[in-house]
Amino acid sequence: MAEHNDSGKLAEQLAADFLVGKGYELVETNYRHGHAEIDLITKHKGLLIFVEVKFRSGTGFGFAEEFVDSVKRKLLIKAADQFIYVNDWHNDIRFDIIGVYKDRTGKINFRHFEDAFY
Repeated sequence: MAEHNDSGKLAEQLAADFLVGKGYELVETNYRHGHAEIDLITKHKGLLIFVEVKFRSGTGFGFAEEFVDSVKRKLLIKAADQFIYVNDWHNDIRFDIIGVYKDRTGKINFRHFEDAFY
């Protein structure tokens, strides 16, 4: 597996741990529908939350949340619609983005954007 894939999978696990530590319930990871993949699906306070995780080893090329463009959002929404249908979910939903950043010392930091888009 390529190094960027390894770091992406590690970032997803770190983000999942971060959310669980904040009281979120992890429902599913890497949910696929067609060409779309939702990194994390969680529940929190009655909401079903679809989470896109982006890893950056710095901010020189921009922040993680800037890399979730309109095409990616459409794919996420399409996959979320399928998950909602298959699981017969009738309550509210939300789309979040979590940026996972590694600083020069190797320390991991998170930026959590709740209700990032729809």
